[in-house]
This record gives sequence, C-alpha cells and structure tokens, in this order.
Amino acid sequence: MSGRPRVGGTAGYGRYIARVLAVRPAVGYLLTLAAAALFGINGTVSTLALEAGIPATRLVALRCTGAALVLVVVLAVVSPARLRIRWREVPFVAVFGVVGIALTQFLYYVAIDGRLPVGVALVFEMTAPVFIALYVWLVRREHVRSRLWLALALSLSGLVLVAQVWKGGGALDLLGVVAALGGAVCLAAYYLLGERGTADRDPVALTAWSFVAAAVFWAVAAPWWQFDPGTLTERVPVSLGSAEVPVWVLVGWICALGAVVPFWLSLAALRHLPPTTAGIVATAEPVIASIVAWLWVEQVLTGWQVAGGAVVLTGIVLAQTARTATSTVVPETVPS
Repeated sequence: MSGRPRVGGTAGYGRYIARVLAVRPAVGYLLTLAAAALFGINGTVSTLALEAGIPATRLVALRCTGAALVLVVVLAVVSPARLRIRWREVPFVAVFGVVGIALTQFLYYVAIDGRLPVGVALVFEMTAPVFIALYVWLVRREHVRSRLWLALALSLSGLVLVAQVWKGGGALDLLGVVAALGGAVCLAAYYLLGERGTADRDPVALTAWSFVAAAVFWAVAAPWWQFDPGTLTERVPVSLGSAEVPVWVLVGWICALGAVVPFWLSLAALRHLPPTTAGIVATAEPVIASIVAWLWVEQVLTGWQVAGGAVVLTGIVLAQTARTATSTVVPETVPS
C-alpha cells in the first residue's frame, strides 16, 4: 500500500504537499518567542496598572472585555460565518471562558498585585503541564512516560527553591503563592478543555466566544456601574524616568498587545510547529518576564529563585512530553 496520504485524490494530495512546503519551523519558533515576549512584557505592564489603583477584578474585566470586542469585531469583518455557535455549545463555552480565562487571569493578577515578582508568579502558574500529566494519568487512565515522575520531582524541588522555604515560613507571600498555584490549576483545566473543544471547533472562534463568556462573567461579578471610568484618564508613572501616561494606555496595551496580538501569534505558530514543541518554546515567557521586570521596575530575584526557576522549567519541559497520546491543545492562548 502506498504511503501517500488519501486526502481527496490528486487535487487533495496537491493541497497536502502545498501545506507541507509551507511549514517553516524557524517561523514557528520566532512567532512563539514573539508571543512569549509580549506576554512577558504584559506582566510588568499589568503590575503598573495594579499599582495605579485598578483592582485585580476590574483589570481582568477590562482585559477580557477589550479582547472579546477586538476578536469578535475582527471575525465579524473578516469571516462572520466563523462566529456561528449552536445553543448546545454555550454551556461548554461558558465553563471554558470562566475557568480557563476569567479565573486564570484573575488569580495571576492577585499573585502579582504586590505579592509576587512577575517571573516567580509565572513559574508557579506554568506548572500547569505537570497537573495535566497527573490528571490524565490518575483520572483518564492514560499511559504516561516515566519522565513524569522526574518532571514532578524537579518541579516540586524547584518551587521549594523559588519560595526559599527555609527562610522562616518562606520568602514569598502565602496568598500570592496560593493564587499562582490556583492559576496553574485553572490553566491546566483550560488546556484540557481546549483539547476537547478544538477537536471539532474553530479554535479562533472558540477563543473569541470564551473571551465573551469571561467578559459576561466579570460584568456580573464586578458590575460596570461600580467602576469610575475617570480612573482611566488619570496619569500614572511608568518607572521610566519621569514619564507618565494615562491609565487607559496601560489598559489598551494589556488588551491589544498583552492578549489579542500574542494570541494571534501563538495560533499562527501552530501552522509551523507541533503544539508540544510550541508549548516548550513558550516556557521562555517567565525568563523574559523576569528580565523585563528587573530592567523596568527593578524586581530583583535571588540566586536561589533563579536556580529554582530553571529547575521548574526543566520539569515543565519534561511534563510537556510525558503524555504518550497526541495532544491537540493550543498552547499559550490564555495570556498571563
């Protein structure tokens, strides 16, 4: 039997060859790194917005609502048919948006709101692949590679170093750590739900509607009439000399360059890289975030925290490849 794929005869095979030739791994790496860089910068920008007095609930509401509006408007203009959604899909999209987006982002903001350095919070949150591997082994009964145990050991030992637990109960804020780990659990749920949801749904439309669900959730949880829009016009320092900008500039960055643009870059990268590879490359995010936070707002990590972060990231990479089943999850579509 020929090894040639059966994709619709000669014409289908021609399209298959065209797709194969269009795959450029180098482009995929660059796109994924660009997305990780924007997500990393977004951590510091979000910290500045939180320091300006915007509560975590309001900031995540603004981010989800802004991203939802941009994604829905773009799809409505470019490809309105992709926005069609069946009523029976609404419950899934609601859970996907509330748990995977609304709560993941909220817990991340709680963690970095004066409690944890941006890079440290991301190290905790990006342990999501370890939770995923444990879940599919314990609950789904999937076979996992033995490297999972090494990944778990590295992640736990690395987190011990990051938290510096030998310093009288730890050097990190307990609520910040709990929030960051809670964000990791929600992010793991997002990936697992996304693996199921993207199997028969358009990932772009699914993400757009999930942002809508998150926006609706926060409109109820943090009603808009309780928000003073005048806050957005206040000028705040941005730790760059004496520079000051209106708060709306920070919020605009968070919505556009901290959510929508890196999301599109991540999806575009998946045309050139397998999801697992893209997920491994995306572990550069906490490294970039730590460097940006150090240079911009002088968030300095200790040597132990840097070493612990490196150990955790090694464990994350191993966890990413621990599953033997092929994963269809789209990585990095929930920006931190």
